[in-house]
Amino acid sequence: MILETRRLPILETERLRLEPLTAADVEHVFPLMDDPEVMAYWDSPEIDDPDLVAEIVTGEVADMEAGLAVHWAMRGLADGAFLGCCDLSQIDRRHKRAEVGFMLGRDAWGRGYALEAMRSVIAYAAGSGLRKLNARTHLGNRRSEHLLAKLGFEEEGLIRGYVLRDGERRDCRLFGVLL
Repeated sequence: MILETRRLPILETERLRLEPLTAADVEHVFPLMDDPEVMAYWDSPEIDDPDLVAEIVTGEVADMEAGLAVHWAMRGLADGAFLGCCDLSQIDRRHKRAEVGFMLGRDAWGRGYALEAMRSVIAYAAGSGLRKLNARTHLGNRRSEHLLAKLGFEEEGLIRGYVLRDGERRDCRLFGVLL
């Protein structure tokens, strides 16, 4: 189910409500970004500065206002508990493509929330006229690779040395799906 608010979509699934991220969500995003296990396969290590996380969320909200992305706070439908975030970013309407991403708190791992949320995001993307979605994982992130495969994404290549993290270059896998 899709409900519109301020032209930004609210998506509902059987167990989840995906609401557009707001500046107030920093209090929920910070613990995720401060967790070394959650951030193990991100472009940066954990972030222990709440002001920096606030800057990141503010940038994501600005990208939404500019029509370049949609970032959602992922909440339990029954209790409203914050579980994580997911997004459509780098939206390119001319070429009808975007990138997807997701981040869950450790308490939400292994429960199928990311699969459920991303199915809804993909359906929204297709309904919005997008025809190609990309996702990128760091080498070794088997959980995300498995999830992307379940969603119909196929590996499209390896990008060597794509990310500089902690002084070392990291390789990334690129995945894609045609809608």
